[in-house]
Amino acid sequence: MAHAFALTDTERTELLAIPESPDELIEHHTLTDDDLFVVGSRRGAVNRLGLAVQICLLRSPGIALTPDLEVPPAMLRWVADQLGTGTATWAGYALREETRWEHAAIARAHTGVESFSATAYMALVDHVAMLALSTDVALTLAREAVRWLRARAVVVPAVTVIERVCGEATARATRVVREELVRPLTRVHRANLDGLLQVKPGGTTTWLTWIRQTPLKTTSKYLLEQIDRLTALRAVDLPEGITARVHQNRLLKLAREGAQMTVQDLSRFEADRRHATLVAIVAEATATVTDQLISMHDRVLQKIFRGATNRHQERFVAEGKALTNNSRLLSRVGAALITARDEGCDPYRAIESVIPWEEFTLAVRDAGELSKPAMLDPLHLAIDQFATLRRYTPAFLEALQIRAAPAAADLLKAVDVIRTMNNAGTRLLPDDAPTGFIRKRWRQLVFTEAGPDRRFYELCVLTELRNALRSGDMWVDGSRQFRDFDTYLMPASRYDELRTTGTLPVAITTSNTDYLDERLALLREQLETVNALATRDELPEASFASGRLKLSPLEASVPDEAGRLLSHTQELLPRVKITSLLVDVAEMTGFTDHFRHIKSGAIASDRRLLLTGILADAINLGPTKMAESCTDVTYPKLVRLRATHLRDETYSAALAAIVNAQHHHPLSQHWGDGTTSSSDGQRFRAGSKATATGHVNPKYGSAPGRLIYTHVSDQYSPFHTQLVNVGTRDATFVLDGLLHHESELRIREHHTDTAGFTDHLFALMHALGYRFAPRIRDLKDTKLFTPPGGNYAALTSMTAGTINTRAITAHWDEILRLVASIRTGTVTASLMLRKLGSYPRQNGLAIALRELGRIERTLFILDWLQNPDLRRRVTASLNKGEARNALARAVFFNRLGELRDHAYDQQRHRASGLNLVTAAISYWNTVHLDAALNTLAEQGHPANPDLIQHLSPLGWEHINLTGDYTWPTTRRR
Repeated sequence: MAHAFALTDTERTELLAIPESPDELIEHHTLTDDDLFVVGSRRGAVNRLGLAVQICLLRSPGIALTPDLEVPPAMLRWVADQLGTGTATWAGYALREETRWEHAAIARAHTGVESFSATAYMALVDHVAMLALSTDVALTLAREAVRWLRARAVVVPAVTVIERVCGEATARATRVVREELVRPLTRVHRANLDGLLQVKPGGTTTWLTWIRQTPLKTTSKYLLEQIDRLTALRAVDLPEGITARVHQNRLLKLAREGAQMTVQDLSRFEADRRHATLVAIVAEATATVTDQLISMHDRVLQKIFRGATNRHQERFVAEGKALTNNSRLLSRVGAALITARDEGCDPYRAIESVIPWEEFTLAVRDAGELSKPAMLDPLHLAIDQFATLRRYTPAFLEALQIRAAPAAADLLKAVDVIRTMNNAGTRLLPDDAPTGFIRKRWRQLVFTEAGPDRRFYELCVLTELRNALRSGDMWVDGSRQFRDFDTYLMPASRYDELRTTGTLPVAITTSNTDYLDERLALLREQLETVNALATRDELPEASFASGRLKLSPLEASVPDEAGRLLSHTQELLPRVKITSLLVDVAEMTGFTDHFRHIKSGAIASDRRLLLTGILADAINLGPTKMAESCTDVTYPKLVRLRATHLRDETYSAALAAIVNAQHHHPLSQHWGDGTTSSSDGQRFRAGSKATATGHVNPKYGSAPGRLIYTHVSDQYSPFHTQLVNVGTRDATFVLDGLLHHESELRIREHHTDTAGFTDHLFALMHALGYRFAPRIRDLKDTKLFTPPGGNYAALTSMTAGTINTRAITAHWDEILRLVASIRTGTVTASLMLRKLGSYPRQNGLAIALRELGRIERTLFILDWLQNPDLRRRVTASLNKGEARNALARAVFFNRLGELRDHAYDQQRHRASGLNLVTAAISYWNTVHLDAALNTLAEQGHPANPDLIQHLSPLGWEHINLTGDYTWPTTRRR
């Protein structure tokens, strides 16, 4: 039986879209002399037009003319104009079915396209099944099927046939994946896997349920519990390399399906299916538990060092009076000694004239104590919490299978030394303990007069291990986040193949010489231009007075008339409940059709229940309270539907449907064309059970929280969102949203605030084809980098140095391989940016990418100085993002606007639901703002088109977000 497979209406339309734009018609439907000769042999204008249309359809999109196919008027006019006939005759074409069939045969013979046969069907299933081994995304498989048919000059059949082909291919690939996962399993392996479904001794939960649990807090107790989970997973003892037998996308999909099933569901599966699913679950759980374990250890260290810093500051404040008094005394003594030397007096008597000798010696001793290096560095206080680390670190180091690059080999030996000491129960460091990794700051604490301090040595090893894992110098087997750097990138053989064939998916030339020649020439030209303008004090709204950059503040660009128009349109917007609004948007966009069952792919049969689950996420009410507040909804039904239909991929697809609808709405064209966007992070506090999962960033205070990072288009559509840690720089996540959104937006320029840029990001944005335009705070302190040579005297205050082109040249292939890996989805940009920017070591690739980014950042700043319109455009774009954040804050009002779910998946679904509903509000407002403008026009008050751009669809005063949530009865789409 074929796997359930269906495309949405939008996807079906897109898949076999007939060219309509002038450029597409010129490219695909321009008739050649041979075409005109064949067509000219037919009698009558209607027959010539019909045959020509059939020839064009076979070329693009590769389909045959059927009785129910609607040929776009633009295509008909284009073909008719080439034939010198009108389109009026089209209605009379093929009144005889035999004529259409006869012309179809002529068109196929002329173009060399074959009919779609049973043989082609089976070959197509075979081909798509190969791709289905790596992905089961419906549109991806369908596009490949169409591409394969076109490449082999075979007529593309109806979409329903393509769906059937892809369904069979997916079902076959699923069987292959399961067979590959169970083939290496022995009876012992299968017994171990089945053991996960058994109840733990002395408990009431199964091993699998216990393994899936997320630690409640970051303490030594829960770290040890997490280590026990990792040990239990390793005890399954899967055959080495078993997960490498299938593509990671399919492995992850199988693991996610298993995660949505209860132990009882899994127990009822036939053996091979059950064991294949459990293999995927164990592999995914091992990576998750390993990463959680390392992250928890990281947070323990952060807490220890943060506490040490706080205690050091408190002690420094407490001893501030003694330091002040001591400094004053020694200042007086010093002045007396200077006078004594100038006058030739006895220096000792000079000291005693200020203070008795005994008190002087005590003051000198106190000054020595207060000025010891340890007193100036809080690191020495961290040892007070060493006992906390020792409760779990022996088991922690024993549980992790750590590997290292040559640069961290000394540190790996140190880890082994500590493991050996832990196992032997010894306290003294061996004489040959490695020390090359110990930094200057640690040396004064590790190496004492009495010999090496074992506690500080171990604390140093644990700290450097954390840093090495972050940077990629060390990695852990079985981890997802802390792997060998090279394994994240596309295989070198694949890169070489793409480079050789000229199909490398990058937006820059692959010749490093050509690239540097072109960019450095442009950089010199821009530097000379800005330097000349600055010398003449002719920079627009900017100057280098007294050698320092000064930018004039931007003036408000919103006219008063726009405010009055906004008030008038707001008065005409209907008041609506959030439930009715969501139903309206579902009717208009069909976004609910994208929430498909995780296994069968079926659309949710109860749309009201589905919308209830989405709304529970968006307003932060949760399933329990939502079931109590919504009629005809029970908690068990809601939880079951959330488990089967609400996932990252379904939320993304549904969001894209709404964003696409807004993108195509005529009113949105007044706000932008969908080619620019901005992104920003919005912090939400972590409360209740989620407190332990939140992170602290001093920028937001001392309370833990999470950051929801959202991309917003120039048309006010929030087209991508991520839940991230507040301690990670915003720039890390900019590219993820641009590369992995599923909407039809084609972003070319992107804006962020200061936290959203780094030199690495500037480089990657340009290499991937985006123009990056952040608003940089304190621009006068941001440095420019110049090509070798050149004198730009007026810009001296902003010039920091020259571009290291040698580093770029030496690592050019690594840069291209990294960019191609990100573009193809082999690895996410956020993960690579975290790795490349991590302490302690900047490897060659990181340095080269930084230098590349300095070129692009300098070019951008030079443009910023010359272009006030760019500054205004960026500010306006960021204001749209801030307005969206205000709407999100209003929608996410329950539980005091705090994230209180303990599980990360649940928190992520809260972020996705919130973004989907804000997008729905934006689209609903867009539709009704358009209606309001039409009403004003009918009343004799048409709006000035120049003022419409200042309207915003992000208002919510007319929307009832609170109360009982009742759903209007509507038809299914």
